[in-house]
Amino acid sequence: MKTRKPFSREIILLENVETAVNEIVSKLKQDVLYNFKRTGAVVGISGGIDSSVCMALAVRAFGADKVLGIIMPEKDSSPDSEELALELAGKFSVKTIKEVITEALDGFGCYDRRDEAVKRVFPEYDPKTYKMKIGIRQSGLYNNLPPLFTLSIIDEKGMQLDKMLHAREYLQIVAASNFKQRSRMSFLYYHAEALHYAVIGTPNKHEQEQGFFVKHGDGAADVMPIGNLYKTQVYQLAEYLGVPHRIIERTPTTDTYSATQTQEEFFYQLPFKLMDIYWYGFENGYTPKEVAAVMGETAERVDALFRNFERKRKTTEYLRLSPLKNYFGT
Repeated sequence: MKTRKPFSREIILLENVETAVNEIVSKLKQDVLYNFKRTGAVVGISGGIDSSVCMALAVRAFGADKVLGIIMPEKDSSPDSEELALELAGKFSVKTIKEVITEALDGFGCYDRRDEAVKRVFPEYDPKTYKMKIGIRQSGLYNNLPPLFTLSIIDEKGMQLDKMLHAREYLQIVAASNFKQRSRMSFLYYHAEALHYAVIGTPNKHEQEQGFFVKHGDGAADVMPIGNLYKTQVYQLAEYLGVPHRIIERTPTTDTYSATQTQEEFFYQLPFKLMDIYWYGFENGYTPKEVAAVMGETAERVDALFRNFERKRKTTEYLRLSPLKNYFGT
């Protein structure tokens, strides 16, 4: 029987990053070239750490000339995202194509549908003069309560107004915003099919397990090489693979709403360096008491955090399900 390691803050660190990279690259080759019989890879790059590591892994697996980076900005995107994506592609000698998706999103009514819901909360909201974002309050993190979302609008002078979001408006804003990820995935598959390549998915373990992805959007792909990696481990790979330091040092962002917003603020409620350790304890059967002793917390608060993790996993299970088809016949 394998002996379980004592819980520690370092328990999630990869002991041998080179071995991990080699195993991922080997499986990428097997899956894409032999199982799928595709000849290369398409990666959507945004200047974020996850997509950057996935591109670097794809270059190791297939060579730079068999990897295509797709940059897909829209009118709410940060200019930094494209700038860093180009820096990444240049570092790894990967060809890029830019697909601006603003007009496609206009066609879907993405912005109008979103703004309609925002105006029901803030009648004074005008997308020409205000920026907006939604976020989650940390108050429910340790008290076994479901998350409460807040809508924020920010005027040209930087003055911010916040109001609690009701379910109707929250769901409409998220549903409209999800056109962005689904439009990007459509472009990725267009280029992949035109080149007979595979689409490389970029979600990490937390995005997969906690449901921080859009079904049939960034949750769709042919392979997900970092899908079992904690964010800390993704950063370990980034350093080893030579991802530009400006990307490594960048704060993870959703880059979805017109106002700047971090992933922690929008969804996770914890910085990844802490969340990784707590999630490891949660999914590997360590008791709240064991984890609390290492993290300088109370067992009660860690237990509440574990319950929060379990709620996220259960309530987002729908996102991970394949279509159900066994209704009649065999």
